[in-house]
Amino acid sequence: MGRFDAIYAIAAARKGGPDALEALIAEHAPKTHDQIAATPDDRILAMMTERVFQAGFSWKVIENKWSGFEAAFNRFDPRACAAMSEETFDALLKDVRIVRNAQKILSVQANARFLLDLAAEHGSAAKALADWPDDDYAGLLELLKTRASRLGGESAMRFLRSLGKPSFITSRDVTAALIREGVLARPASGKRDMKAVQAAFNAWAAESGRNLTAISRVLSMSVGV
Repeated sequence: MGRFDAIYAIAAARKGGPDALEALIAEHAPKTHDQIAATPDDRILAMMTERVFQAGFSWKVIENKWSGFEAAFNRFDPRACAAMSEETFDALLKDVRIVRNAQKILSVQANARFLLDLAAEHGSAAKALADWPDDDYAGLLELLKTRASRLGGESAMRFLRSLGKPSFITSRDVTAALIREGVLARPASGKRDMKAVQAAFNAWAAESGRNLTAISRVLSMSVGV
């Protein structure tokens, strides 16, 4: 595995120098712990839902319909969504304001219940997510995969990035960089691979003092001609 400063140099050369690279990194700066912890749980459910519905679908369509989603799902109030009745579900299947995918609609209810469980365990879902240590980000992904609904892989990673949590995303370019650096032999496909990716990011964080999001961005921008 190469040193982070060597990877950074490759990315800087590709993007027009260190100043230009730093500007690109700054565009996706994560939030502070306190900012994440102060996020209302209804906004967390909204972010989850947005990522779930975007998966395998046109992001632009979801963006254009988003005000309809907000209205249809009671502004994503977790208690209201958790208590979704059969009548409400049937109505949502006919609601032209949203994308009418039955399994994704049901995921809103499941994720609302998950957030209520986190709040009962930790005081608020936002606090639970904010407190989760960055050096076990892979563990947080596993939590979302096993206890939330339809939030595995990149959907979970992009949800956490939108929340402002320091996060890596195993996109095509980041995966290519990880393979180049000898961290992976092929795209990550299980817990062992994610453990290796987490260990590499932890090492680069210790070396550089940078957060997971910044490291992920530099890896992504170090790929290509």
